Amino acid sequence: MIVLLLMAAVLVAGAVFGMPRHRIWAAIGGLWLAALAVLFISPGSWAARLAGDDLRYWLIGGAFAALVIGYRAILRQLHRKAIPLPEVSQDSTARSGPLSDAELDRYARHIVLRELGGPGQAALRRARVLIVGAGGLGAPTCLYLAAAGIGRITLADDDHVSLSNLQRQVIFRASDADRPKAEAAAEAMRALNPHVSVTPLNRRISEGDAALIAEHDLVIDGTDTFAARQAVNSACAAAGVPLVAGAIAQWEGQVTVWDPKRGAPCMACIFPEAPAAGLAPACAEAGVVGPLPGIIGSMMALEAIKILASAGEPLRSRMMIFDGLWGENRVMKLARRSDCPICGSGHFPQG
Repeated sequence: MIVLLLMAAVLVAGAVFGMPRHRIWAAIGGLWLAALAVLFISPGSWAARLAGDDLRYWLIGGAFAALVIGYRAILRQLHRKAIPLPEVSQDSTARSGPLSDAELDRYARHIVLRELGGPGQAALRRARVLIVGAGGLGAPTCLYLAAAGIGRITLADDDHVSLSNLQRQVIFRASDADRPKAEAAAEAMRALNPHVSVTPLNRRISEGDAALIAEHDLVIDGTDTFAARQAVNSACAAAGVPLVAGAIAQWEGQVTVWDPKRGAPCMACIFPEAPAAGLAPACAEAGVVGPLPGIIGSMMALEAIKILASAGEPLRSRMMIFDGLWGENRVMKLARRSDCPICGSGHFPQG
């Protein structure tokens, strides 16, 4: 029937273009309601014949779909409430007690969110996050994750603060010039939220840091070179830890979640080789508008909170691209490569 073909076309188009699921199902629901209206108002007409000419089938199908959607909604609610506890350690044990009055007041806007609530905030408090890079992307990410109450944050950066950083790296002040970025950023995070533990590392993260990464629940990549991103991606894939990655240039930015252990691609699946010389110049060469890293870094912090609190749909197998110059964004679907040298060839099961 024509209406069923239209519904199938909506599903296919939504999958191809990465449309949000709620919009896809809203379009399908609209077609279902249109078919019901035609069959009820003008049975026997040519439009009713296009809809199958039998109201009962549409009512039965709608009831069945409502049962399935309701069942899945109940399962999602139960999943959000049943957040699994991490393996017990000295650090997690210290953060497994009830929130203090000061923390309840501080995180009140999170606790009243239906998708987070008390269990979600408790999960953030237990979380262990490694932030790689305290530059343009790392600065807003550090501030928002510290403010959100991430229990233990490790911050790795081997650079020092310069005056040219202050145009966009909002975690620093002029008085921080020449200080190690990791130490200056850690100090600002502790000042923002004394309830979080921040460990600065004045060094880079390499492919050999899989053991360090395995001690964390999530890694955020705020580096600014292909080689650095490649090293972090390899270490995260080896440790089986999800990686929230962002990149910026001039007026544009992108955000995704590399997570091959859970069926999503890793960076090497999509970018197996470094871009040709001059194709992706660094910000120092090409420039970057000041607020852009704040936008993309905030999106990275949002993805981290969603993953840690099991809320919503993280950007696994999807990449969001933001165009600040024209105020547009779009989402691209991504797929694993079975021949990927980092996560393919049986490293992880396909999603």
